[in-house]
Amino acid sequence: MSNPLLANVVTPEVLWWALIPVILLSAGGMLLLTVASVVRRLSDVVPQAWTVVTGLAVLVASVPMWNEVRSGGPRSYLGGMVAVDGSTVLVTAMLAAAVVATALLARPYLAREDLPGVELYVLLMLSAAGGVVMASADDLIVLFLGLEILSIAVYVLAALHLRRIESQEAALKYFVLGAFASAFLLYGMALLYGATGSTRLALIAEHLSSVVLLDDGMLLAGIALLLVGLAFKVAAVPFHAWTPDVYQGAPSPVVAWMAAGVKAAGFAAMVRVLVVALGTHASDWSPAVAVLAGLSVVVGASVAVLQTDVRRMLAYSSIAHAGFLLLGVQAADARGTAAVYAYLVVYTLLATGSFAVLTVMGGPGDSAHSLDDYRGLARRRPALAGAFTILLLGQAGVPFTGGFVAKLGVLAAAVEGRGYWVAGVAMLAAAIAAFVYLRILVAMYLEDGYLEDAGDTGDTGDTGDAEGTGDTGVPLGARVVIGVSCVSVLAIGIVPGPLMDLARDAVPVLVGG
Repeated sequence: MSNPLLANVVTPEVLWWALIPVILLSAGGMLLLTVASVVRRLSDVVPQAWTVVTGLAVLVASVPMWNEVRSGGPRSYLGGMVAVDGSTVLVTAMLAAAVVATALLARPYLAREDLPGVELYVLLMLSAAGGVVMASADDLIVLFLGLEILSIAVYVLAALHLRRIESQEAALKYFVLGAFASAFLLYGMALLYGATGSTRLALIAEHLSSVVLLDDGMLLAGIALLLVGLAFKVAAVPFHAWTPDVYQGAPSPVVAWMAAGVKAAGFAAMVRVLVVALGTHASDWSPAVAVLAGLSVVVGASVAVLQTDVRRMLAYSSIAHAGFLLLGVQAADARGTAAVYAYLVVYTLLATGSFAVLTVMGGPGDSAHSLDDYRGLARRRPALAGAFTILLLGQAGVPFTGGFVAKLGVLAAAVEGRGYWVAGVAMLAAAIAAFVYLRILVAMYLEDGYLEDAGDTGDTGDTGDAEGTGDTGVPLGARVVIGVSCVSVLAIGIVPGPLMDLARDAVPVLVGG
């Protein structure tokens, strides 16, 4: 006998093929944790191989997902709270690539530092699952859940090096400031719900496009608080205070994930909320984003010049890159959004490759990151210095590298959107930032090393044997990450067309209203 109370219950549609990345990453992390808790002596090869295979499986699954979206259009499922479109698939692929790169860097690092390995891989996959949820969220509540899954795992990852006080300090700062940022974000969502009557992004956009608010104070306050929370996640000035200390204190492979994966997920969420859902009120938030962009590029580039620690240099450099990405966001149009996604792809390659070099150079204790440690690197390790040169030139935006294509795209979008002043400021800051990368290049090629490179004496023992490093002292995993990053950055710089077409097809669209 049927229950009359259930007669009108509608079961939400589930697109299982669209959930494959989240299922693979979350189930992969939980299965690895279960196996590690049962098997006492688990070889350190197993967690790395499991994570790499999981990341590659997500990357491969992105191809049929992309074809499905291209042929059938964007879809909304689970009651309109989750969607799959071109941007979701592209960001998912970026996160999967960052997971693979981080896992390849992690094993030799963990062996060198004598740290347990399973925890890093489990937290990495769970954090990536949260990032995929953020990229596919069509509801503010789902967005917040994804953000917290991503962030909590990264807080623990930052504190993974228990014998380094800098690692514990970095995690504590990141956690405390991240909790404040999450509170701002949650309050902003509550105010936005109060102003529009819904947490679903499609319904918010529909409401704002059809209703004229006579008193929009609650809406503006909600947008402001949302912007504060999201700006913290992408390390935009003045919400960047955590970045230098965390980048300096956290384990180098973890920083690679933070610079690539966390930033990609943060900007994916920012684009979906501001540009797509709140696009009708772009005149309210675009000037504020332009100010954040100008401050980020200027502060990031200027303060980086004063640093003598390479990791802090790249930390402030990442702040400047966040400013360039905000140029595309403040344009508030399809061209600016496409430029943001193209920039994210290039920056994912640059960040993972650069921090792969830093992981190799860190030496025992992960502390050999002073500019003095890089002096004479071209003489000691010419291949490593050459690869780092390509990556630094890419970050500087030199022509014939992917960085030039990415920066040109966001600057063109800003100019087209009449953001002349912020585009001019960004170009000036780019010249300042070039001096930062030039300092590292001068140290590597024109100065003699006063100290033996830490990797030459400390990271070619058991780690080298395990990874097959040969005589160079560069682990195989780091070689793969650095090589793929350099080749990809040069390929994009020479033939940018495929990436630009991909980014244009990935402009997000709200569905399920």
